[in-house]
Parts: sequence; structure tokens; C-alpha cells
Amino acid sequence: MTPPQRQRRQPREQPPSPPPGPGPGKQKNPERLFVVAGPDGGERDGDLDLVALIVARADPPPAATPEQSALLRLTNTPLSVAELSAYLNLPFSVITVLLTDMLAAGLVTARAPIVRQTVADRSILEAVMHGLQRL
Repeated sequence: MTPPQRQRRQPREQPPSPPPGPGPGKQKNPERLFVVAGPDGGERDGDLDLVALIVARADPPPAATPEQSALLRLTNTPLSVAELSAYLNLPFSVITVLLTDMLAAGLVTARAPIVRQTVADRSILEAVMHGLQRL
């Protein structure tokens, strides 16, 4: 009796190579963050945190930067600063600089998020309990 012959494994297929990057002269140069944030206009009194809700008050003016226009388009409905930072793929610090400038110009409003109470009021709980007992 002869032992079974081992079959040679075929080499695995190589994964496809990644597509080539942009050609010469077409490299994407990202903007520096200080260019996006604008000139240092002195003291910024922005008291924004990650969960502050931002709402647009006006349409983007013609002189607005692309980032400001994008912020105004996104904030037709209330969005938090953290969400805006994620959508625009910009750091929180840059978003707060942009938003404080826009707050000073009156383009957006910021409001604290609605915080629910951790424990319901005792009178409400008693009213619900009495209502359920009457059923």
C-alpha cells in the first residue's frame, strides 16, 4: 500500500496593488489650520464645549470662507460642536475659533443642550401612581 501523495498548494493570489496616488503636479496640499482659523483677532470670548448646540441665524455671506459657509449650511438644524468637528474633519480647537468669530458676527447662536433631570419630581410620580390606582 502506498501513502497518498500530497498535493502542492497553489500560491495565494497577491492582493491588488493600491491605486496610484495623484500624478505629478496634482498632489493635494492641505490647508494649514492657522489659515483655516483666520488671523488672530485678539481675545476670543467663546465659551463653547463639545455639546453646545449651534444654530445658524443667517445664510452664508458672499465674503464667508468655505469653512464658514459649510458650518452655516450644516447648522440649519441644531448640531453640537463635536458633530460639526466630525463632519468637517477639523479639530475641535479650529471649530471653536471659527464659531466664536461667527458668534461675534451674529451668524450663529450657541445654546446649552437640554439636560434632563436625573430623578423625576415627587409630585409627578405621585400623580401618576394615583392615576394608575384609579384604573
